[in-house]
Amino acid sequence: MVTIVLLTVSNIFMTFAWYGHLKHRDSNLWLVILVSWGIAFFEYCFQVPANRIGSYQFSTSQLKVMQEVITLLVFSAFSVLYLKEALKWNHLVGFCFIVGAVFFVFKKW
Repeated sequence: MVTIVLLTVSNIFMTFAWYGHLKHRDSNLWLVILVSWGIAFFEYCFQVPANRIGSYQFSTSQLKVMQEVITLLVFSAFSVLYLKEALKWNHLVGFCFIVGAVFFVFKKW
């Protein structure tokens, strides 16, 4: 559970670093890059421990797929709540395919 919480917090920072500036397109690009780097520092402060702690329980493939699903959930909420963009049916179908990957990666064959 610690890994999931840390990955979620990490992804919140990452999403703001990567996409938060889109709401401020009038800002200078150099400033946006510096601010994004600053935010990304905090993302790494959660991402690295998440992967280190998680590596004792999960394989690297499992960690990566878990991170991708969390990224999609965080990004979806961010897109709707912060950027005010609507999620469409085709986005949800695509996300379902990615969640399907979780089954194949976590299934004990």
